Amino acid sequence: MLTKILKPYFQIEKLVLQFIAAEFFIQLVNASFMMILNIYLAKKGYEDHQIADFISLRFLTVMLLAFPLGLFIKGRNLKPLFYIAAIGVFVFSISILLAAEFKQIDMIYTSAALWGMCYGIVQVLALPFIIRNTSEKTKTAAISLSYATYSLAMILAGIIIFVLNHFNPLYFDEFKCLLLLALLSGISIYFVFSMQQKEVIPTFEGSRLSLSGFDWGTIAFAMTPSLLLAIGAGLTIPFINLFFFKVFKMESDNFALLNSFSSITVAGAALLVPHVRAKYGYKIAITRTQSIAVISLALLACTEFYASFEYSIYFAIFFFLIRQPLMNMAAPVSSELVMQYVGPKNQEIISALTASIWSGSWFFSALIFSVLRKNGFAYANVFLITAGIYAIAVFWYHFLIKAHLAKEQIKN
Repeated sequence: MLTKILKPYFQIEKLVLQFIAAEFFIQLVNASFMMILNIYLAKKGYEDHQIADFISLRFLTVMLLAFPLGLFIKGRNLKPLFYIAAIGVFVFSISILLAAEFKQIDMIYTSAALWGMCYGIVQVLALPFIIRNTSEKTKTAAISLSYATYSLAMILAGIIIFVLNHFNPLYFDEFKCLLLLALLSGISIYFVFSMQQKEVIPTFEGSRLSLSGFDWGTIAFAMTPSLLLAIGAGLTIPFINLFFFKVFKMESDNFALLNSFSSITVAGAALLVPHVRAKYGYKIAITRTQSIAVISLALLACTEFYASFEYSIYFAIFFFLIRQPLMNMAAPVSSELVMQYVGPKNQEIISALTASIWSGSWFFSALIFSVLRKNGFAYANVFLITAGIYAIAVFWYHFLIKAHLAKEQIKN
């Protein structure tokens, strides 16, 4: 059974594996930022609305970059852009931390914006690069492994933070742990420069600025659930660490360990995706798993109302651990569904739009979160709004799957 599940991953093309390795080390610093950067900033005296403003800049630059980049890459070599991304993420990660440590507010904004731009290159180019350079036999496994890099990075980053903090809590504070992981992200540069094998570059004729060659109705229908998920996620995911820190007084080392443990289940679920997708189809792999995840998020939110009870934190942890793998498990399958539904000529622009939508939604969601928290909104109410938006997205996926299956029947 295990051999059957893992076999597709051993068949992934070398060039794509090198890219995924580089992606993993880029995700290592991203994971550490998602885990404890907000807690570090809170301890340095930054208010919730300030932290949300810093985060929003990271997403704004991706939103502005993604669509033009999607037009630019048509028929082009993608590897040179990966060089820029790997070096940029490494440099600006360190710059963000030094600026925060020495209270250089303008430098935080600038570094966060430039970091977002470099990280956005990876987000926009990952799917087109994988689809170009994999066979039909390895495509699903490669996409799943690419998605799993974030979870695997979460596992390693969480373990590193927890172990270092417990080894010497006075020396290895949040700043030093984050700085170490930022330095480790530099290993991505090695893997990017190791990508010597020639990549597949699809032929392209016509103007890159022309928007008339895309099926915009099909694209809009396929992208709507992604937009809804992105809006909801932007209100919750970047701030879940603040929820545990401020509601349940969970310190950064314990939250890192919790994330590490949850990421093991997320990574395991992600690696099961090709098997689940092949055996049960899109309906189980997307709508069933996400429905349970939405219910778990709503229950997690409600634990804030009972935070004074002794065991409420354990219920919060339980629902968090249920939500994480199930919500993330659907991501590679839903991406594959959208790519298959829109067809080859729309795939590169879909990747760009996905990155733009997610980053743009997270940008605006971060601003909304900032306003809500500034006006005394409880975390629970924010998370319940997210659960409601997620539920609409899951419902939409039901119709998208039906439309895709009908389209496939007509083809056959």
